[in-house]
Amino acid sequence: MYSDTIIYDFTDARFQTAFKKYFSELGIHVRDWDGLFREMNDEGNNAAIVRTAADGETVGFIQMKPIQFSGGFFEETCGFIREFWIAEAFRNKGCGTALLHLAENWFLKHEIYTGILTTDTAPDFYEKLGYVRARGCKAKNQLDVYMKHLG
Repeated sequence: MYSDTIIYDFTDARFQTAFKKYFSELGIHVRDWDGLFREMNDEGNNAAIVRTAADGETVGFIQMKPIQFSGGFFEETCGFIREFWIAEAFRNKGCGTALLHLAENWFLKHEIYTGILTTDTAPDFYEKLGYVRARGCKAKNQLDVYMKHLG
């Protein structure tokens, strides 16, 4: 059994523990963790869902944010999957799919009907769940962009 908690305050210890494990796996070193988490709070509109196991072990998290695209005649708010991580022991057990669906439902609850993300590690995972590569859409991090219409 798992417990899912939505986080809006990134000083939350559950989120920080998961995020630090995630960055450690990626080999990213951060000098000022408090500053990083404070920056996430200061940006506004960030949210995350943290999943824990019944024994309190961190399973993973998904961090999301509404972002506004506008240009010319059109405007749309998309749900941006900002960061996403599942602990190795819980991979391939449905936890990632469950967290992604929770994030998509959070977007829909906020009347956001398009999910958008970049990935360099799991394109097959996202494609299996209905995301398609958005050709012509460029990300600042140079990774491929994936989109899914949610509603």
